[in-house]
Amino acid sequence: MMKVKLFAQIREVTGTESLEMAVPDDATIEGVRQALMAKGPQWQQALSANVLCACNQTLCDGTMVVSEQDEVAFFPPVTGG
Repeated sequence: MMKVKLFAQIREVTGTESLEMAVPDDATIEGVRQALMAKGPQWQQALSANVLCACNQTLCDGTMVVSEQDEVAFFPPVTGG
């Protein structure tokens, strides 16, 4: 199962800090984002805007192929700290 982490406003809107999900062998970051957005309106609201993504703590784009051994994170372009 792939671990997905959500940060900042995305975490607040969805009410979810992290989750695990099964992904097909040819899954991409964009495919993961689309699957999460299909979970409901709050997920669409949180992930339809401009979001950054990382795979195994390295920034990447939506075309990156991912596997169940990866950790994927979604976060807004600007985060406070």
